[in-house]
Amino acid sequence: MSPVRVGVQIKPQHATYSKMRDAWMRAEEMGADTIYNWDHFYPLSGEPDGLHYECWTVLAAMAEATSRVKFGALVTCNSYRNPNLLADMARTVDHISGGRLILGLGSGWFQKDYDEYGYPFKTAGQRLRDLDENMPVITERLQQLNPPPIQTPIPIMIGGTGEKVTLRITAQYAHIWNGFGDPNEAGRLSRVLDQRCSEVGRDPSEIERSIMVDEEKLTMGDAYVSQGITHLITGVDGPDYDLSGLEKLIAWRDSREA
Repeated sequence: MSPVRVGVQIKPQHATYSKMRDAWMRAEEMGADTIYNWDHFYPLSGEPDGLHYECWTVLAAMAEATSRVKFGALVTCNSYRNPNLLADMARTVDHISGGRLILGLGSGWFQKDYDEYGYPFKTAGQRLRDLDENMPVITERLQQLNPPPIQTPIPIMIGGTGEKVTLRITAQYAHIWNGFGDPNEAGRLSRVLDQRCSEVGRDPSEIERSIMVDEEKLTMGDAYVSQGITHLITGVDGPDYDLSGLEKLIAWRDSREA
C-alpha cells in the first residue's frame, strides 16, 4: 500500500493572486504533501462571474513559489489544449519546479467553459474517447522532448469514476487515481480499478488511490485507508482560504506515523 499523503485543492476562484499564493505558501509550511488547483475558466460556486484564474499559468507560478510540495491540476481538462502542447507545458512546469509536477487529467464536464471559450462540448462519451485518444499522444511527446522532464515519468493522475472507460484509461496510463464517495464506495471503485488493471496487464499496486473529502469526511481517514485509499485531499475557496481542514488531515496523517 502507498504511504499516506494529504493535500489541498486551492481553488483559483474568488480571490486575488496574492491571496492564492499566500495559501500555497501556508499549506506548504503546514506540511501538506500535495497542492492542487483546477482547470476551469469560471467559478464553480458562488458568484458565477467572480474572480478566476487560468490553470496552467497558475501552475507555473506555483512551481516557482513553492519548494517542496508535489502539485498539479485536479484535473486538467483534456479538451482545452492540443495534447502535444500540453505535454510540453507539463515538461516545462516540471523543470520550473525541480521535478514536482503531478499531471492531472480528465475528460471535462463544465459546459460553460466550453461555450464561453469556443470549444465543442460534445457528449460525455465523445469527451472520454478524446481523452483515450490523447493519452498515448501525451505520453509519447513527453518521451520526445529535449530536455526531457526531470521526473521520468511525470506522475499522471486521472480523475473520474466511470467504471468502463475512465477506470480502464486509468489502469493503462495513470500513477494516481482520484475518485469520489464515502469510504465504502471509494473502496468499491478502487476494486473495479484493480479489475481493469488485470484486464490490461497492469500491477494495481502501481496506482495510488486518492479521494476528495469534504468537511463531513475529514474524520474518515482511517476508514478510507482500510479501503486502500491513501491520498486524502480537501478543497478550499477564496478569498480567505481557510486551511483548518488541511490542518486536521495533517494531524491525522502525523498521528498514524507517530
